[in-house]
Amino acid sequence: MRDLKKNYTYWNPLTRSEIDQNIEQALKENINYYDELVMGIPGSHLDENEFGKEAKVLSGSTYLQVLINNPNHIGVHTLGKFEPYFKGTHKLERDVINVISEDILDGKAEDIDGYVSSGGTEGNLQAIWIYRNYFKSKKPQTEGINGYDDTCIVCSADTHYSIDKAADVFNVKLKKISVDEKSREINYEELRSTLAELKSNGTNNIIHVINMMTTMFGSYDQINTIVPILKESKLNYKIHVDGAYGGFLYPFSIENSDISFANQEITSFSLDAHKMLQAPYGTGLFLIRKGYFENTKTDSASYVVGKDYTLIGSRSGANAISIYKILFNYGPYDWQERMLNLVSRTEWFFDEIKKLNIEALYFKGSNIVAINQKHISEEIATKYGLVSDDSTKPKWYKVVVMVHVKRAKLLMLLKALAKF
Repeated sequence: MRDLKKNYTYWNPLTRSEIDQNIEQALKENINYYDELVMGIPGSHLDENEFGKEAKVLSGSTYLQVLINNPNHIGVHTLGKFEPYFKGTHKLERDVINVISEDILDGKAEDIDGYVSSGGTEGNLQAIWIYRNYFKSKKPQTEGINGYDDTCIVCSADTHYSIDKAADVFNVKLKKISVDEKSREINYEELRSTLAELKSNGTNNIIHVINMMTTMFGSYDQINTIVPILKESKLNYKIHVDGAYGGFLYPFSIENSDISFANQEITSFSLDAHKMLQAPYGTGLFLIRKGYFENTKTDSASYVVGKDYTLIGSRSGANAISIYKILFNYGPYDWQERMLNLVSRTEWFFDEIKKLNIEALYFKGSNIVAINQKHISEEIATKYGLVSDDSTKPKWYKVVVMVHVKRAKLLMLLKALAKF
């Protein structure tokens, strides 16, 4: 949980007027497709027939103004040179990276690189791509099949399916460790034996993915129990944190957290801004300690100033601006209050669930309650939009207490559950 007395380096609330002025100034520093002699870029403003710049909907919305102007945020703007045509909004993206990496995730000043991605899935793929290449660079190129056969991703069975995608896309082995049905903690003896087996079969490198709140249960991995087992294995390892769900909640609701950049065992994070932060879909972040992006530098992107290191390449600068507006509108204290209100509402709901003798799971500091399927009829699941852990053979259904899920709605669900 955040210390309310903490001094924030970058994250101080701004008035809406100040936010808009900063964005308008950034747009002035970008190229203007409408008025400038810009003829070498394979891009333009959004189609004027559908998104005319004089449209009334743009009045008072600096986010939509940025969207229409369509700045390209290709590359990583915390690294050396970058495209000069959109330097204004690039700067605001760097402000976002600084707030999240240092003020929220407790990184050291100027120690973190990152970019606004399309979401947690891309961030997770970016991490696996970087570490795969990092480990490959540490051994002779002639060894192994494609040079990747001695690296393996290890994670909880509850880890997001994007890690399965990453293993497939980047041709890296994947081992998932089973979890306890109630605590959702991994089986530590299984982790220990899996690492030993991998080592005996020629694996030297581990990419371990830590969950900072899973999307199904709101559970989080016990990194202080996992790291000693990794060290004991004598294997090389890097730790990536999947904070796609918990990135904007966990740091504000969990006391004395060890899942942050203050923990030197952690090298990278992925976050989604389109979940708790309520930014538009297709908005996330990937953050990593300096010195690692070189492993995915694409030298063939010779026309891109500063080269490209990212999986996605070109991306909309409007996504970065949406995060900027939200973060600086709230500031750290109002944001923490917003998150703790959700947690409080969730705890109240869980307490009411227990009074009904309903089997359910809740993890402190989260905003998710998972209810055993035996208490949920198909009618209830459909009417209240409950999501299961498995669409074909559900064991659990989750209730996610977002901003729109008020107590009145939760009371309706409680009454339905009591009658079932």
